[in-house]
Amino acid sequence: MSEAVATERDRAFAPLTERGLAAMPSLSPAQRAAELEMLARRQLALLGEDPERDGLLRTPERIAKSLTWLTRGYRMDVRAEIGDALFDEQHENMIMVRDIEFYSMCEHHLLPFFGVAHIAYIPNGRIVGLSKLPRIVEVFARRLQVQERLTEQIAQAVDDAVRPLGVGVVIEASHLCMMMRGVEKQNSRTITSALRGEFRNCSMTRDEFLRLAHRG
Repeated sequence: MSEAVATERDRAFAPLTERGLAAMPSLSPAQRAAELEMLARRQLALLGEDPERDGLLRTPERIAKSLTWLTRGYRMDVRAEIGDALFDEQHENMIMVRDIEFYSMCEHHLLPFFGVAHIAYIPNGRIVGLSKLPRIVEVFARRLQVQERLTEQIAQAVDDAVRPLGVGVVIEASHLCMMMRGVEKQNSRTITSALRGEFRNCSMTRDEFLRLAHRG
């Protein structure tokens, strides 16, 4: 990297480097928004645009709001989202919610990936409200992610909340970092799974779950 480019980079990110990452949580929402806007304006200039032209005047503000929304999972907590929606119930068969739509952001390129999650579990004396499974997906999807970690985090959260006999999660997603750039493969989909308890140890349970997850 040339000295000129390095200097330009350091100037663009000076407010962040001066505070240090450890100090970032102390910023107020307004301060965060202001810094995001500043960085977005600088990015537009580095791309060769004029941030002061009419069409871009409010773009940094919109980018700051958009990124704050798309990464709101950092400010969400699984326990708070589930609340008191845990119920004692002696149901012993698989419970599954499939085709839970989600949108996330690839942490490598800051481009979206999106698709559906299929979640199943076998209760062990208690169940969780059905709407809470999509909420768990939202907590972890609305962060900078890789699909592999997202799948594991959802499975672990369900396991921690319900303490079931087993948990299964399958995610099918399309990644714009593969569709818009790089290899540019428009029809590629990535499938990941996480299996715990009976879903890993019992072949019949695993087969039933995967058959239901992929029936579409």
